[in-house]
Amino acid sequence: QVQLVESGGGLVQAGGSLRLSCAASGRTFSTLTMGWFRRAPGKEREFVALTVWSDASTAYGNSVKGRFTISRDNAKNTVYLQMNSLKPEDTAVYYCAATRRRFATIDGLYDYWGQGTQVTVSS
Repeated sequence: QVQLVESGGGLVQAGGSLRLSCAASGRTFSTLTMGWFRRAPGKEREFVALTVWSDASTAYGNSVKGRFTISRDNAKNTVYLQMNSLKPEDTAVYYCAATRRRFATIDGLYDYWGQGTQVTVSS
């Protein structure tokens, strides 16, 4: 099993920044890709970003490209999501997820999920 714990959410004004963290523990060697997803009220869960543990490859959802940056610290088994130029439409619960598959952008392909952290962007 892999346990994922997110932190760093909160309330921020539009144009501001937040950094989310996801600490992984347990059988982390069994995971290959770490992803961030979000779910806004009344909407489906949306892919935000991913990074591959082994080679640091990354991918981003279209709505966050150029504003969000995913990074990881292998020694700490932690993945970060730096969110800049935040917009009210970024308001959502953000989830960290892990999968044994490489470069998965579909939430159904992820095996492990964190509990989520709320991000609220005020206008």
